[in-house]
Parts: sequence; C-alpha cells; structure tokens
Amino acid sequence: MDSESPEELLRERCRRLPGAAGVYRMLDADGGVIYVGKARDLRRRVSSYFNRTDSHTPKVRAMVEHIRQIDIVVTRNESEALILESNLIKELRPRYNIVLRDDKSYPYIYVSTDQPFPRISFHRGARNGPGRYFGPYPNAGAVRATINLLQKLFMVRQCEESYFKNRARPCLQYQIKRCTAPCVNLIARDEYAGDIDSTLLFLAGRSNEVIAALVQSMDIAATRLEFERAARLRDQINKLQRVQAEQHITADGGECDIVACYLHDGAACVQIFFIRGGRNLGNKSFFPTHTNGATSTEVIAAFLAQFYLAGSMERDIPPEVILGDAPNDEDLEALVAALSERRGGAVRLRINVRGERAKWVEMAEQNAKAALHERAAQDGDQQRRCEALREFLDLPEPPARIECFDISHTRGESTVASCVVFGPEGARKSDYRRFNIEGITAGDDYAAMHQALERRYGRLRREEAVMPDMLLIDGGKGQVAQALVVLQELQIDDIQVLGIAKGPSRKAGLETLIMHDGHTERVLPRDSSALLLLQQIRDEAHRFAITAHRRARAKTRARSPLEELAGVGPKRRRAILQHFGGLQGVERASIDELQRVPGISLQLAQSIHAVLHERT
Repeated sequence: MDSESPEELLRERCRRLPGAAGVYRMLDADGGVIYVGKARDLRRRVSSYFNRTDSHTPKVRAMVEHIRQIDIVVTRNESEALILESNLIKELRPRYNIVLRDDKSYPYIYVSTDQPFPRISFHRGARNGPGRYFGPYPNAGAVRATINLLQKLFMVRQCEESYFKNRARPCLQYQIKRCTAPCVNLIARDEYAGDIDSTLLFLAGRSNEVIAALVQSMDIAATRLEFERAARLRDQINKLQRVQAEQHITADGGECDIVACYLHDGAACVQIFFIRGGRNLGNKSFFPTHTNGATSTEVIAAFLAQFYLAGSMERDIPPEVILGDAPNDEDLEALVAALSERRGGAVRLRINVRGERAKWVEMAEQNAKAALHERAAQDGDQQRRCEALREFLDLPEPPARIECFDISHTRGESTVASCVVFGPEGARKSDYRRFNIEGITAGDDYAAMHQALERRYGRLRREEAVMPDMLLIDGGKGQVAQALVVLQELQIDDIQVLGIAKGPSRKAGLETLIMHDGHTERVLPRDSSALLLLQQIRDEAHRFAITAHRRARAKTRARSPLEELAGVGPKRRRAILQHFGGLQGVERASIDELQRVPGISLQLAQSIHAVLHERT
C-alpha cells in the first residue's frame, strides 16, 4: 500500500481541526515556522489553504508548497487569537508573514507634579511614577524640540533633582533665559506653580486657555504698575500665538492616530501621525518586511495588530484611529474588540472620512510615499551599518544624527577640534564645524575637548538647533568623561555618548569602545558592521581635524613672531629685519646685537630674544 502524500496528510489534519477560534502555525520540513495566522473557525480557515488553490496568490501558493506540519492553539475568542498571533509573529518573524520591525517603547514628556518645583523631562518606558505624562512622540527629537519650546515659553526647570538641590548659584540655563532658577529661590513658589499650570495646559492642547490666563495676569500686573512683569507676560503671549499659527493640525482637542500605507515594487511603508490634544506631535515611518504580493489592507491590518497589541511594551491606544485603507470585515471586527479591551475603553477604526480628517489621511499617504522612495534611494550598506549599531547599543531606533569630535595639534600648537555629522544617508558635510581652541594649557586634550563640546552644545541650546542622537568621542575614558560633564552642565540627558579608543598597536579593528557610563569597555569583532560605521565616522572626524589644524598651523607660522610682541610695531619690525637680513638672522642674534638696532632698548631686546628662542 502506497504511503499518503504530504498534501493528503495535511488535508486529513485539517478535517480533524476544531471549528473554534484560535491560532495556527505552518511548519516546513525542518520544523521551522513559516507562517502564523488566526481564525474565527480554525477548521474552515486552515482547510482553505488546500482547497481551490488556483485562486491563491503566488505568495500563498509558494507557502503551501513548503507546509509539512500544522500546529494550533485554541483560544476563547477571536480577539484573544489576534493578540496571540501578533505576539508570535513578533517573536518568530515567519518568512511569509508581514513583520513590523518595531518593539521599542515611545518617548513621552514627564512633568513631576509631585515635587515643590516640578521639572519637565524626557521619559521612555513604563508610566507608573507620580506626575503627568504627555505623548507618545514619534522620536526623541520631537520630545527635545517640545521641551526646548516649553523652556522658552515658560522657563520651567529640566535638571535632575540631585543637581537642583545642590546649586549655590544659577546655572547656564538661567543665563540663557531657559529657567527662572527656582534652585536658588529667584522665583516665588506660587509664581513657578503658575508656569507649571500653563505648561500642563499647553501640553494638553489647551493653549487658548493659557493665553486667556496670561492676558488676565498681564492686565493685573499693568494695573499694579508692575510693568516689567507685564512685559514678560506680553512676550509669552506673543510667543504662544506664534506657536499656534505654526501648528499644522489644530483639531477640536481630539486624540487620534492617522495610519496610511503606500506600496511600490513589493516594498511597503506605513506612516502614522500622533494627534494629541488637537496637536500634531509628529509622525513616524515603518517599513514592514515580507510585503511582496500583499495589499495595503493586509499591510495595515498586520501593522495595527503588531503595533498596538504585540510585544511587552505598553502602547498608547487613542480612542480613534483613522485609516487610509480598511482591513477586511473579519479582521476589522477582531481589531476593534482587541484594541478596546487593551485600552479599557471604546476604540473606533474610521475609514472614508471627510473634511479635515480626509486631508490628514492624504497627508499621511503622501508622507508614506515620500519616505518609501527616499528609503529606496539610500545606500543599503549604510542602512545595515546603522541597524547593526542600533542592535549593539540596544537603542529604540537607529541614530538619526551622530556627531563625532576629535582634537588635533602639534605638541600643543594650533589646537583645533573637529565636529563631523552623519545621518542614515551618510556624511552631512554642510553641518561640519571646527573650533580653534584657545586659553588652555598647550597639549591638554581634555581641556580642549571640554571647550569644544561646551561651545558646540551651549550654542545649540541657545539657538534651539537640532541636537544629535549620539555623540561619538575619538578618545578614551578621559575624553568621554569631559563629554559627560559638559552634557550634565547643560542639562542634556538624552544623547547617547560613546567613545572609540585605538588599541595599543593603533591598528584598525582593535579599538575599544567606552560606553555611556564612562567606565564600561566593549570590543566588537573586526568585521562588525557597527564597528565599520564607527570607524568611518571617527576617520572622517580625524581627517577633518587634521586638515583644519594644518591650515591653522600654516597660518600661524606664516606670520612673523615679531608681530605678537608688544612694543614692536611695523616700523621697528621692518628695521630689525633689514638690519639682520631676515628672520633667520634675527633668530641667530644675541641680546647685545639686537640692542644695536636703532630704537631697541635692552628690555625690548631681551623680550625679542626670549620669544624667538622659545619658538625654536
């Protein structure tokens, strides 16, 4: 008797499946999971793969050819099956499932309202501490921009509690008008509380109430002849009104996410916008894998399930999600039930919206299209290196902006610091900067690094410019320590710091990495993509520093050292050079010989001799 074929065995397995809700896993000949799915009726859904195969898409037909075993898990309902399916896809990443590569939490703004003088800060992770949380924001840059705006508008503190309690005088934030210095009691507690109340209202999307309250306070101050306070309130009102005018979305205080998908040549991009309190907090692009042959409705259904339901990270689910394309009716019903259960309240998935919401969807679709085309144009090798660095440092997302610093000098002469900038697309040469270091002990690399970093990030703070996600330091623990000191002084706590130090032989591939704590050392394999990216950035910083140093040194050496001497003007300098036939003759001259030049006293001759012999 001939043995049954694999197809016949699988059909027999399907006939024995229960007609209940659950999750099924398709396995290949090696026992690997190649597909995970959920069903309201397991028997009917799984059997469909082996019936009417002519109607299947090429992707499904290819999958069916590799199926050798089927495992199932029965669940209480379809909603529970959807959550289990999403978690299994996240964990197993089967090659025939649409997989969303995003398992990190999103950043929030945290206001420590339980403290006498609350602070605002960047927060990522569980939101179970005392105080208020606002978000989610799509990335750290969006949080940083909002915090900078809040400091400009309301001047609330951002420093750590330990730093706050041990201040004896105002810090740099007070000097650049980003804080009112409650640490040294330069503002009354009730006045600071008013600034915090305005901050909370603004973050909640109630800026009109903030403006109304400020107008009332300004009128009271003017009535009391407190003109300085009235002027400050007037400036706050003007800034708030400008911020309102710049908002791209000003809904009726609603909270929702906008999700749209764009497909091209088998690749997909899902764009999500976060609307909270009627304000657009920003958007984020996702590029799910295994999307070849999929439709936009399938991609969106997979995205919603994996983004909101899968993984251990807690997601902020809004009461309304506006979609560019709707999942099929069965998936839509299961998604609504699962999302509502996870949120603890009703969730609406809306499609075919009109008016302003239709414009939101169109905007999301346009952004998805632009992001997908931009990604296709980017260098794939650079993307792999950035992703490898993200995995090595366990970051929530690849660094969007890396700045690297290096110091160059010749025995302390003409010290120059370089700053090069890299993004996912590679070097951003228009953002390069160099710093001529002055006022330090010659050859003190630590002081040079401290000065360069302080000048760079102090200016970025004052100008509210874009901050990097990562700061790479060409040096060891000492240089990294200087970076950490500067960032703490400037109250910048959301930049990843990494040092790269050459090994004893100074050969490429033997570098030691100094981690963010300033003490831990790590070594990567020589062929690591992450190490190759760090070497590329470090070498570019070194090249730029040496180039800048050589120019500065050449400029310095081209000048006569006599130009730097007090008391030696153009006429005396010309007389000295003519007397000795040039600078070399001046350098060989003794003090007595220098004194023979008309107009040169003994004291000046001694000064000239000392300067020239110190130079040689």
